[in-house]
Amino acid sequence: MSTEYVLEDRPHGHARARIRESANKVPEVTVYFWIIKVLTTGMGETASDFLAHTLGNIPAVGLGGLAFVASLVLQFAVRRYVAWIYWTAIVMVSVFGTMAADALHVVIGVPYTLSTPLFMIALAAVFALWYKSERTLSIHSIRTRRREFFYWAAVLATFALGTAAGDLTATMGLGYLGSAVLFAVAICVPAVAHRAGLLGAVTAFWTAYVITRPLGASLADWMAMSKADGLGWGLGPVTLAWTVAILVLVGYLATSRRDVGTA
Repeated sequence: MSTEYVLEDRPHGHARARIRESANKVPEVTVYFWIIKVLTTGMGETASDFLAHTLGNIPAVGLGGLAFVASLVLQFAVRRYVAWIYWTAIVMVSVFGTMAADALHVVIGVPYTLSTPLFMIALAAVFALWYKSERTLSIHSIRTRRREFFYWAAVLATFALGTAAGDLTATMGLGYLGSAVLFAVAICVPAVAHRAGLLGAVTAFWTAYVITRPLGASLADWMAMSKADGLGWGLGPVTLAWTVAILVLVGYLATSRRDVGTA
């Protein structure tokens, strides 16, 4: 949450302003973080498609937008990281980010070959403004409202970019399973490069973060789509199954606090 300025009473009527920052507003990056992140991307993909097919594109986008705003309002309202609040916001960003990216293609007719670089530029602009303002893109210092705003703007941009990139590779002939394999290999690159000392921690993190979106979405689509393109399990059942998996893991983190830093 934002920095607070608290006036402390001092002798002789003087007051001193004391700056208080909230605790870090995001979880520690553990294996659980990456597993849940991939699950939220896949669940967001199939949930978005399921709502669009069930309610229609416009009502689905409206409902998704309201849930997205409500989840972020709640996230900004708390003073520290709370597992179920944070991951609810991530899920809503995933659902709404998918809807936003799909709307450009389905409703407006913007091709993925154009929307993908556009979202890439948008993400680069968020990072540039964030770094210019805070001199860091690290997620270990999300303790002020301004840094939290930049963080969630970047998260939303990564979801939109990942959605467009995943759909682009799927429509280029790779299919959903081929795209999933491609991005599963791709997500190993920043990890290996960082371990070899060729890539900084912050750059490696955000690179992997972007790739989780098309990786999870491609896997979920492969499970949900017809047997001509996937396993044919259906949008509803896949959304439900991935949602249950998210709830189990987030529930574990909420009780164990394995993703809460000691600082």
